Amino acid sequence: MEEKTEVKIKSLQKALSVLDCFAEKPLLGVTEISEKLGLYKSNVHNILLTLKAMHYLEQDEESGKYRLSVAVFNLSRALTTTFAISKISLPYMQELADRVNERVFLAVPAGDEVLYLDSTYPKESFSLMRIITGDRAKMYCTGVGRAMMAYLPEKVIDEYLSHPLKKYTDYTITDPAVLRTELARTRTRGYSIDNMEHEFGVRCIGMPIFNKYKKLEGGISISGPAEHLSTEKLEEYAIILKNYITKIEERI
Repeated sequence: MEEKTEVKIKSLQKALSVLDCFAEKPLLGVTEISEKLGLYKSNVHNILLTLKAMHYLEQDEESGKYRLSVAVFNLSRALTTTFAISKISLPYMQELADRVNERVFLAVPAGDEVLYLDSTYPKESFSLMRIITGDRAKMYCTGVGRAMMAYLPEKVIDEYLSHPLKKYTDYTITDPAVLRTELARTRTRGYSIDNMEHEFGVRCIGMPIFNKYKKLEGGISISGPAEHLSTEKLEEYAIILKNYITKIEERI
């Protein structure tokens, strides 16, 4: 049974409901939205003015009605880019999984977390496959997360490390100074290593994905049982992973 999620901020719910109205009709006035949602006109008017101030809406000079504006376009473009990365990466990820005979994950930054978009498994391991799309994990203690975290602006990293870090296993790095050293090491060698930090018995190697403007777009990791991924094996996989990352970056 689907879990019912409680709406915590009613005013935000109303604002998003107003924004949703423009999916059905591109140009709307206060009265139309008020009647559709059953809200007071004064309430709708204030929401519209706020969305206009935040550049989610703009007002037509002649009719006084509202339409979607540039901020919505920026969100749409970001979402399109996200799905494009997944579509472009998936064939390469499957090829990579079959080649190294381990699981391969694709993720993008989501605040202080990573959001997993896709995963591929070696063909002979499909029976062990689990859906990971939409799952989240902390950035600092995952292979793909730390690969991306290493390239965040310094002030973002400072803010991240100003908060307590949870210890998931005995191997999780929670000391900010040690973590900074690990991030520097990641930048130097071009890949990160999760040594059973998020899940005991599992090691990962991760690399970031950049677009043609050198902007961080996401990351890919190879994950498997610790006994499979020795230091020598990780170094070998780093070369292979870099080859596939380069192919993906050439297309985004």
